[in-house]
Amino acid sequence: MKHGIYLAVLSILFAIVFAVLAIAPYDRHDWALENVLVVALVAVLIASYRHLPLSRVSYTLLFAFLCLHEVGAHYTYAQVPYDAWWQALTGETFNAMVGWERNHFDRVIHFCYGLLLAYPIRELFLRVVGVRGFWGYFLPLDLTMSTSMLFELFEWGAAEFFGGDLGVAYLGTQGDVWDAHKDMLLASVGAVVAMVVTAAINARYQRDFAAEWAESLRVKRRMPLGEVELSRLRNR
Repeated sequence: MKHGIYLAVLSILFAIVFAVLAIAPYDRHDWALENVLVVALVAVLIASYRHLPLSRVSYTLLFAFLCLHEVGAHYTYAQVPYDAWWQALTGETFNAMVGWERNHFDRVIHFCYGLLLAYPIRELFLRVVGVRGFWGYFLPLDLTMSTSMLFELFEWGAAEFFGGDLGVAYLGTQGDVWDAHKDMLLASVGAVVAMVVTAAINARYQRDFAAEWAESLRVKRRMPLGEVELSRLRNR
């Protein structure tokens, strides 16, 4: 399937998912708040498509993450009834089977944030910044971790600003004082898994994999920067 057609199919499918899950959400205000960043991301993807179209792999990973997020936005993350769905299929709740005591859908999505978005971020680093070797795996991991932290700050700010039931629903801590820390950890673990898998595939098929890593860690400029570079610039 051609790249443009594939992307059009994904776009139509996501539009359907978005429209269906926009119908009678559990909390309309929380749904709207949850979709602020989604709308911003989709706008960026549309605006950048002509000059920077991503691979089908990256678009598929983004599509999967956004669909999962829409499920959380529809029910609010703390209320997604995965336990009831699992019980309807197997006769036993999923939480009882694995020993969970809270709704962990939000934790799963934070893990998926790292797992599914680290590769598209890596593609941007390789194609825009031109990083190679070690940095092509470390920097996507680093950016995934830092944006996960920024999102937790965004959640905190939004909860403080809106307050009340909306703030509680959006924050979704479910009484866990370490919720933000665990969310960031899971996003980091997901990104590590994604980069390890990517590195393993590249090590298998990329002939100059080891040489590229070695070159990426070689010192390119022996002279220090800081005050030395400032002096050089002033004396030019």
